[in-house]
Amino acid sequence: MAGMDTEKAWFRDLSAENRSWVGMIVQAGIRGFISWFRDHADSWDLSTEADSPIAAQVFGAAPRALAGVITLQQTVDLVRLTIDVVEANLDDLLGAELAPVVHEGLLRYGRELAFATAEVYARAAESRGAWDARLEALVVDSVLRSESDETVLSRASALGWGGSGEVVVVLGRAAPGSTVNIFDDVRRSARAHHMDALCAVQGDRMVVILGGVEEPESAVRALSKHFAEGPIVFGPVAPDLGSAHHSATAALAGFRVAAAWPQAPRPVAARDLLPERVLAGHEDARRQLIEEVYLPLKEGRGTLIETLDAYFGHGGSVEGTARSLFVHPNTIRYRLRQAAELTGLTASQPRDGYTLAVALTCGRLSET
Repeated sequence: MAGMDTEKAWFRDLSAENRSWVGMIVQAGIRGFISWFRDHADSWDLSTEADSPIAAQVFGAAPRALAGVITLQQTVDLVRLTIDVVEANLDDLLGAELAPVVHEGLLRYGRELAFATAEVYARAAESRGAWDARLEALVVDSVLRSESDETVLSRASALGWGGSGEVVVVLGRAAPGSTVNIFDDVRRSARAHHMDALCAVQGDRMVVILGGVEEPESAVRALSKHFAEGPIVFGPVAPDLGSAHHSATAALAGFRVAAAWPQAPRPVAARDLLPERVLAGHEDARRQLIEEVYLPLKEGRGTLIETLDAYFGHGGSVEGTARSLFVHPNTIRYRLRQAAELTGLTASQPRDGYTLAVALTCGRLSET
């Protein structure tokens, strides 16, 4: 203990309680060696039972929490220094005939103790990993259920969540294999793009919450290789984790209907699936189409909705639309450009035209 205090600065920084626990470990280690030598000196049979008695004898006296205070490297230093001190004093304690035998026994015991040390920290890491996985799943589930609060934020922080930048929720099919390995790969890819990631598997789908997102589509595309085949849907950006449930709600609704658009890009934004979400009865999607598409057209020039109706009614023919409205074709083109500027949707593009048509229907139904 005097050697630890002199040579190891980290030991001097420990609290009195933790220093006493270290002392108990040292004493248990020496007692364990005496007991081990008595049982094994004749045959050097190093076989150990399944429950690793050395680990239990030496480290069993200390609380599990001590593994979170003293690192593996510090424990190795502790074991090495203890063995060095014992070995340095053996010649004075024992006769010339017995000392070499005990030195050899101490060498063998040190090897067994090294394995026991590794086992203790491996079990602690395994328990900590299992707890982190449960905590991470709880955070993701809370976001999906719109239950985000300060508790969720603190739990995410405990998992290493940075808490800065915009947030996006991503859903896709879970790839086969170990979820631990998949989650590690997702986090590694996220860190490579300077993002945070929280992951969970729910049934056959994997949910990823990305933080620190700058460009959503490219950010999600960087992680798409970690999902199984099938659609990958991401919600709109949220300013922080506390409001990420809005992104989660949209992504979840989009994922449920993504199969209705077989030609959808991978990944696809939940906003691009608004028509399918409306047909599936998603109220937020209906409201979004009305507010972002129908109302801007209605509040613009009064002829825009009439022009779009005529355009769709004539199969996307500008000339046919112009004849039906008794205007020049260039007037129709101008109005279509106006509609595109107001909504971000180009009527001549099949997908955008479909979205516009559904938006017009939703808008008219809302006024009845």
